[in-house]
Amino acid sequence: MSNFTEFQFKPFIMDAIQKLGFKEPTPIQKEMIPLILEGKSAIGQAHTGTGKTHAFLLPIVQRIDTGKQEVQAVITSPTRELATQIYERLKEIIEGTEITAKLLIGGTDKQRLMEKLKNQPHIVVGTPGRIHDLVKENALLVHKAPILVVDEADLAFDMGFIEEIDGFAARMPEKLEMYVFSATIPVKLQPFLNKYMESPAHIKINDRKPVAEGIEFFLVPIRSKNRSDKLLEVCKTINPFLCLIFCNTRKTADEVASFLSENGIRTGEIHGDLTPRERKKMMKQIRDLEFQYIVATDLAARGIDIEGVSHVINYEIPEDLEFFVHRVGRTARAGLEGTAITLYGPDDEDALDRIDEKLGIPFKHRDVKDGEWIELKDRQARKKRVKQEDELDKVAKALVRKPKKVKPGYKKAMQKEMQKIKKKLKKSKR
Repeated sequence: MSNFTEFQFKPFIMDAIQKLGFKEPTPIQKEMIPLILEGKSAIGQAHTGTGKTHAFLLPIVQRIDTGKQEVQAVITSPTRELATQIYERLKEIIEGTEITAKLLIGGTDKQRLMEKLKNQPHIVVGTPGRIHDLVKENALLVHKAPILVVDEADLAFDMGFIEEIDGFAARMPEKLEMYVFSATIPVKLQPFLNKYMESPAHIKINDRKPVAEGIEFFLVPIRSKNRSDKLLEVCKTINPFLCLIFCNTRKTADEVASFLSENGIRTGEIHGDLTPRERKKMMKQIRDLEFQYIVATDLAARGIDIEGVSHVINYEIPEDLEFFVHRVGRTARAGLEGTAITLYGPDDEDALDRIDEKLGIPFKHRDVKDGEWIELKDRQARKKRVKQEDELDKVAKALVRKPKKVKPGYKKAMQKEMQKIKKKLKKSKR
């Protein structure tokens, strides 16, 4: 028996849950589902892979009144791929029912969409720009819809979509229920949240398990080489099914993709400046396995679910640790294993210390020599040795007695004594 029974979902929803193979609610589902069923606005802060999509889909479907042929819930997601994924999950739940839903995304014929909206759906899933356009044209009527879900809110903010969401949210009922889902809640997002949410519940799930499960983490020093040469060496050593290479900027991504292509590695590229047609073509080429390597930026790749990623390479370490989590989470999905490789130079030491401290990633220190992986000493070994020496110095100093009468050369004698004590302490620690 499923533990979802506590929510008293309608029979068809329980059947869908059983078909999906869900045994018990994830932490974010446990917290958010009751709030949405009760109609209490809330912020759900959780990482990718924690089950947040069903945390809002299941209770929204439960609340749809099929006796009213009007929009009752608007779900917005910042990229077409993400919106499509949510829509596909929704269809699995409402299949065979009278509940209607529409996917409204860019890159599709606007006029045709307007025709389809002659009968208003119960649930709308789409990108902010397309929903905003259709609301402005009065083709999509949201004035009676009490529920608005803003998925991946931090990404929507980074991509400049908050104004568009604001544009159609303003046309929704005054007592609007808003459910915001995001890995992080940036300070700059706060004014928008304050405008529509009065004392919302803030559910924060610190479930980081999915980051490390099934992933082998390699840390590779650049040393005397430049970063692109080291990347080429690594690429020639691994034989990935599909490898995502992450860069911090669009400019770097362009340079890396060109460099790899010039060196005989056929490389795809995903970034925010691709036109809808180019993006669609690139995604088709990726799915048709025309590339073994894809160079991507964080904002472009976070909203894309690419199957079969066996390797992730961090060409650069992202400034925001959340992006590190999203990057490595692209591999080892659906029970498969994966490898996450991070290149680093002397300037990256502080960032790596923060990753060690905050995320506790079990890095293996490796390098490439003649097309083979070789094991290196722990990156922290030198630091640990220096720290240990400092501690031994303190202990030895405390144990050495200063002579009552100070004679010439007493400092040298004390130093000798200290060295003897340190040797003994080192032996006793072995």
